[in-house]
Amino acid sequence: MTGQAASSLDAIPLASLTLLTAVVTIGLMMAAVSVASRRLLGIRVGPLRTFAAGLMGLTCMLVFKDAIQDEASRNALSTVQIAVGLFGTMATLVLAEAALPHGGWLRPVQVLRSLSGRIARARRYSQVSRIFMRHGLGRYLRGRAGSEGALQPDEAGLRSARALRLALEECGGALIKLGQVLSTRRDLMPPHFIEELSRLQSDVPPAAWPEVEAVLYKELGRPVDEVFEWIEHKPVAAASIAQVHRARLRGGPTVAVKVQRPGIRESVERDLDIVLAITRGLQARARSGHALGLRELGNGFSASVHEELDFRIEARNSASVAAACKGHEADAPVRVPRVHTELSSARVLVQEWLEGVTLDRAGPVADAQGLDRVKVARTAFDSILHQIMRVGIFHADPHPGNMLLLSDGRIGLLDFGSVGRIGPPVRAAIQQLLMAVERGDPAGMHDALLDLLGTRATGLDEPLPDSLLLERELGRFMTHHLGPGSQPDTEMFTALFRMLTRFGLAVPPEVAAVFRSLATIEGTLTHLAPDFNLLEEARAFAGDMLTDRLRRVTPIPGGTPGAAGREGPDVPSLTRTMAQEALSLVPMLRRLPRRAERISTALEEGRLSVRVRLLADERERRFLSGLIHQILVTLLAACTGLMGVLLAVFGTGRGPHVTASLELFPLIGYHMLAVSAILTLRVLYAAMGRPPT
Repeated sequence: MTGQAASSLDAIPLASLTLLTAVVTIGLMMAAVSVASRRLLGIRVGPLRTFAAGLMGLTCMLVFKDAIQDEASRNALSTVQIAVGLFGTMATLVLAEAALPHGGWLRPVQVLRSLSGRIARARRYSQVSRIFMRHGLGRYLRGRAGSEGALQPDEAGLRSARALRLALEECGGALIKLGQVLSTRRDLMPPHFIEELSRLQSDVPPAAWPEVEAVLYKELGRPVDEVFEWIEHKPVAAASIAQVHRARLRGGPTVAVKVQRPGIRESVERDLDIVLAITRGLQARARSGHALGLRELGNGFSASVHEELDFRIEARNSASVAAACKGHEADAPVRVPRVHTELSSARVLVQEWLEGVTLDRAGPVADAQGLDRVKVARTAFDSILHQIMRVGIFHADPHPGNMLLLSDGRIGLLDFGSVGRIGPPVRAAIQQLLMAVERGDPAGMHDALLDLLGTRATGLDEPLPDSLLLERELGRFMTHHLGPGSQPDTEMFTALFRMLTRFGLAVPPEVAAVFRSLATIEGTLTHLAPDFNLLEEARAFAGDMLTDRLRRVTPIPGGTPGAAGREGPDVPSLTRTMAQEALSLVPMLRRLPRRAERISTALEEGRLSVRVRLLADERERRFLSGLIHQILVTLLAACTGLMGVLLAVFGTGRGPHVTASLELFPLIGYHMLAVSAILTLRVLYAAMGRPPT
């Protein structure tokens, strides 16, 4: 008995060692099959798919081995057995990609964590869908035909526009902000939709003071009474994302405290998911989705709203605009409130309180103070043009509520959640555009627009007939909207955007922000000074910039510092005209000497030639090489498969025997069929949109 017990104890380590060896062997075989399959497919996959695919490949190998009874045939088909394992692994990866694409595999923990959020989004989407259907707009969400009729300014189109406004107002939240953004995109929406969406009102009840106080305590890190001497519990303004309270710092000045509404971030995130889903779906079904840029609009709107949720970004924007217009200086004509950064955070913004009235109610106040309304409007407009043309950082939403007439007669700017930024090339193109408008030059306006929209190297700059047609259309546009005595209005901006869309010219987001800012301030200043001519002021501003550039180049006889375009030109009209024409040729003249020297040298040495480069773009070469690669792999798969079938079917009885039951030609055919299957899987995987890496 003792000897038997000892023998059993000795057998336990031996059995464990055998099991460990088997596990390691199986693991190595699975890893080898998985790695080989991934290399053959040319992809990278995660460990979970690698394990599952390797297990399936190993199973296929074992099943194939057990299906062959003859030991000699089993040895002869060992390479086919490996190919079958590779095929099983690759087939598992392809089926996994087809059922659940790469990147969509969520871990169970992540699914559980996001389940509540998904349920809330689904509930909100259901609520929005019911609201839209109740207003007769359900067919547009489902992508049914008939949306073209809503774009027409007839009775049905007007009803659709009004129904959209009412639906967005009922939805509230970020959808109201989407409607307000759409009301400024005249390149996307018809005029009757623009007019209706401009009436959108965000009638949001203010958050209760205990909730606001809790947010302030969390963000400030101390009780409200320790920071403020007093704070008004009733907000002076309440919007969908935040509300503003008037307060006084302890031992300091009166300030405006902007507090983010409690729980608004989660609500906005749900609405943004819906907005992105709707805009992407509409672009996928739209006939001219690329021209309309619905997907880009949704992405840009989502990014903008996310920035508005972080008040630290608004504080930085405020500092940038203040530096652009010198808004913190004591004698600045335009004031920007100072931000108390030590008290501000992502959800609370404390800034200087500016005493004044909004520009839509500033007319009687200006008259009572003895101010010239036109001069006040000119100060506001010049500030926006200065930010756009000279600095490149500008307030992108100067509506009446964001501009104040202060008690000392100056202009105050508020709310810097939306700020535009443009680079020197865009500013130069805008300046050329204004100079072309001042000269009445359709060709110059055509070139400036192409530079502004970034289509100088492509698009309409290549096909000459479309370019000439656009130039003629611009000539008619200038005659109708930019002639002497013309008063720019919303119709002018709408006509310009419609013309650009008709010619397939997509407006970049930063350029759209410039036009939106100009269109918004045009409406704002109309409330203050109905006689204010924005076009004439823009021409005068362009003249001022031209005069400044001329002074930097050469002294002007009799010229005096000042705004030449307002108080009378200090440059003779002939000199100004010649300077305008010369400045429009400056970019070409700068390149001309270098090119002329190269051409003359090549002529002198007999090396002048014309070279046409095919496939000069790297993307074109990459696409063509990938296409050739796929064609070659497809041909190889078809040829090896056909040869394998022929050898397996018609080679029986015509060649030497490898074993007693297996001949040479069918054996070669089986190998070729295995190779064909592997190549076919590679082609199918690439056809599903995942090209080999």
